[in-house]
Amino acid sequence: MDYYIQLKKANCKNCYKCIRHCPVKSIRFADHQAHIVKDQCILCGECVVVCPQNAKQIKNDVSIVKDMIQKSRPVYASIAPSFVANFEGADIKSMEAALKKLGFSGAFETALGATIVKKQYEEMIRQNKAKIIISSCCHSVNSLIQKYYPEVLPYLANVISPMQANCLSIKEMHPDASIVFIGPCISKKEEADQYPDIVDCVLTFEELSGWMEEEGVTLSKSISMDDSDEGRARLFPIPGGIIRSMDTWNTDFDYLAIDGTENCIRALNDIIQGNIENCFIEMSACLGSCTGGPAIDKERRKPVADYIAVNRYARKKDFSIQVPTENILKKNFPYLGQSNPMPGSSAIKEILHKMGKSSQDQELNCGSCGYNTCREKAVAVLQGKADLTMCLPFLKEKAENFSDNILYNMPNGVLVLDEDLIVQQINRAAKEILNLKSKNDILGAPVVRILNPSIYLEVMTTGKNIHDRHTYLAEYQRYVEETIIYDRTYHIIISIIRDITVEEIARIKKEEVSRQTIDITDKVIEKQMRVVQEIASLLGETTAETKIALTNLKETLKNE
Repeated sequence: MDYYIQLKKANCKNCYKCIRHCPVKSIRFADHQAHIVKDQCILCGECVVVCPQNAKQIKNDVSIVKDMIQKSRPVYASIAPSFVANFEGADIKSMEAALKKLGFSGAFETALGATIVKKQYEEMIRQNKAKIIISSCCHSVNSLIQKYYPEVLPYLANVISPMQANCLSIKEMHPDASIVFIGPCISKKEEADQYPDIVDCVLTFEELSGWMEEEGVTLSKSISMDDSDEGRARLFPIPGGIIRSMDTWNTDFDYLAIDGTENCIRALNDIIQGNIENCFIEMSACLGSCTGGPAIDKERRKPVADYIAVNRYARKKDFSIQVPTENILKKNFPYLGQSNPMPGSSAIKEILHKMGKSSQDQELNCGSCGYNTCREKAVAVLQGKADLTMCLPFLKEKAENFSDNILYNMPNGVLVLDEDLIVQQINRAAKEILNLKSKNDILGAPVVRILNPSIYLEVMTTGKNIHDRHTYLAEYQRYVEETIIYDRTYHIIISIIRDITVEEIARIKKEEVSRQTIDITDKVIEKQMRVVQEIASLLGETTAETKIALTNLKETLKNE
């Protein structure tokens, strides 16, 4: 079976944002891809919401529901009360009308089941069954406690969720029907799979919106005025909504609403430390509770407007419903701990050392890798969920050291200037060419202190780079070959200087030897010509052939 959150590999860009936002760090990064660690995931959907590349998508079950509708059995929908936030201007009647166009037989409000659940909470408080009671409506919160906080399991209300309560009621009315829950949540898909006899399938609001668009079904505004005073449990999807729907007077309990997984984790730690008692805690994994669910239509994420929409749709009285027996409403929450052993301190220290963190002050805890601290990252490496290359400061330092080593050991001199002709970098060869003892003698100073800046200004002005320009640096008594490159993108000028003093001196000496040889040859030729002329006059012969031969000898010497 495909997991509820699926990865689109081509879109993952190694930004680690999903890891940063995952409250339980249930993401493994390998082969330059993020992978969900299923047995550690609580399906809060935060990784789906924050991914800038849409590399994660929610499993789509529309085809399953379509198959249900094609069969002879009727299909009914249980619609989460947050629908009024996702579908602007809708009420249960208009939602039911739209769903019937898609082939559903009817629709019910999950808020009916919420009424049953909240009555169970009231009864637990009345009977003083526990000093602390945590609401069990949010499957992600339940999973968080089951997997990571087993000490708190005794305080988790052993009551089924509103989804389950409503679907059980629908099945009692329509025993042969298939029931589909529709809401803003990913984790409800897992909850439904864990209890297949209660809920047959779960669709998200996004899935429903896509299906309606595909079929050309538009949602009408409210079909009729709802004059009923019933519907207080419609408050469930907003922060504090469960508590507002409950009768809380005349009890010794405090009532606390917490939304957002990070805040829930803090509260759970408080409970473990014994800092809370006589308290009913409404917990939701999503900020903004269900109206901030991960499968709300993206363009519909308007926290204030959504809160107001739910608040206005709710009523002052409870729905008139038949509450099932307590046995039917009970739900057990076993410990679901995962095998993820904590490595020893020596192993952690070794990984930190490999990351360039040989002392505590080198542990920046910058969070760029997605983990809160360097030690958390080291633990993740040892657990196979992360690798060393995810440490951006480590990679940056490694790259800088690598480039610095190359630059420092290059045989040619390198100068890097900014556009104000201030020296930003200089390597060892350039220091030797320019007779500098330390790079600090010139770093941050104008290049005019060591070189004529006119050639650099010319390159910046014309935009034309200079290659292999020969020049003599009189103040340093060196001949150099210089290449100057202007990088407009990074606003720097790079000067590569090759010391050709030895070559140039050798060339000059060779030219001097050739010149001296030519001078001597000229003198020899002149002397020989005089001798030849004297001989020729005695012999009465012409000197033309002899002159030509000697002239050829002279040219040959020049060419050499």
